[in-house]
Amino acid sequence: MKLIKAIIRPEKVDDVIDALEKAGYPSFTKIDVVGRGKQGGLKVGEIFYDELPKTMLLIGVNDDEVDEVVEIIKTNAYTGNFGDGKIFIQPIEEVYTIRTGAKEL
Repeated sequence: MKLIKAIIRPEKVDDVIDALEKAGYPSFTKIDVVGRGKQGGLKVGEIFYDELPKTMLLIGVNDDEVDEVVEIIKTNAYTGNFGDGKIFIQPIEEVYTIRTGAKEL
C-alpha cells in the first residue's frame, strides 16, 4: 500500500477530486496548507507573497493503483505555470479501521 500526498492549487482541487471519484477513487483527506516551492514565493507589483495557499490531498491506494492515481492528479491539477504542485509517494505499513478494528485499507 502507498500514501499519495498531492499538494496542488486550491482552484484545481474540485477537478482532481471529481476525476478521482469517476475513476473509482472516492476516498481522500483534504487539508488546506500554505507553503512555497523553488521559486521562493510570488511577487505581484510591490507585494511579495512568501507563503502561498495550497491544498494537500492524502490518498491511500494499493501498490498497483499508484500510477493511475498519479496520472489522474497530474492531468487534472496541471495549469502549466509555476506552483502547480508536487506529488509524494510513501509506503504504508499498516492500516486499521477505527470503527471495526479491522486491519485493512
